[in-house]
Amino acid sequence: MSPQPAPVPLLIACALGIEQFALRAGERGGAGGPVTVLRTGMGPRAAERSVTRVLADPVLAGAAVLATGFCAGLAPGMHPGDLVVAEETRDPAGTVPCVGTDLLVKELVRTVPGRTVHTGPLTGSDHVVRGQERSDLLTTGAIAVDMESAATLLSAVSTGERPVAAVRVVVDAPEHELVRIGTLRGGISAFRVLRTVLPAFYEWHRSLLLPRR
Repeated sequence: MSPQPAPVPLLIACALGIEQFALRAGERGGAGGPVTVLRTGMGPRAAERSVTRVLADPVLAGAAVLATGFCAGLAPGMHPGDLVVAEETRDPAGTVPCVGTDLLVKELVRTVPGRTVHTGPLTGSDHVVRGQERSDLLTTGAIAVDMESAATLLSAVSTGERPVAAVRVVVDAPEHELVRIGTLRGGISAFRVLRTVLPAFYEWHRSLLLPRR
């Protein structure tokens, strides 16, 4: 019998304590290897530092990395609780293509029925985006923005070749900005969705272990 490949670790990175809490509230078994949920802190610099430091640990050598948490939707018609699966992440430091986007969409549709899943470029920012700036980012082709995903994935691939992805839950959108009444309700909706997504992440992770044809 040929030896079985070593399990591929999975690093799930989020910025905020409430995001980490939501993910841990939904934790179940079923990943394709060891799983670490990392709270990086807010902003691209914090994400870069945390991810680079953690991936220096030999235990996480070759780990798959998935950035997640909340984001701002850029396109009209997006709603709190919608899901965004990045085809790529972008920021001034570079663009990183994501792996397994189609599988993530399929699994999220199955895992979180009734929720809209958007796919497209996810852009990075070092601040909360509102108003006209949101419209300007939409003209670049991006469908959503957050402060950590792009830095997380760029840091991940900079430390070695590995599969990466980003899945975000919309917490505000053009018609539902954070400064408006209803923000709390939107936040609760996004929290509930984030609490349910881990099974889809685990399916993506397990798929990385399958032989390539």
